[in-house]
Amino acid sequence: MTIALTPLISLIAGILILLVPRLLNYIVAIYLIIIGLVGIFGGNLNFTP
Repeated sequence: MTIALTPLISLIAGILILLVPRLLNYIVAIYLIIIGLVGIFGGNLNFTP
């Protein structure tokens, strides 16, 4: 079973925004930075348990 990194980050960011709306700016900024880094260094980062 493999879990792609990008959808997992999106799910966590969405849950955090629902739970703590005050952190919206920080969560969006961190999300965009992580997605940018994944795009630059390759999107084939997968977690395989």
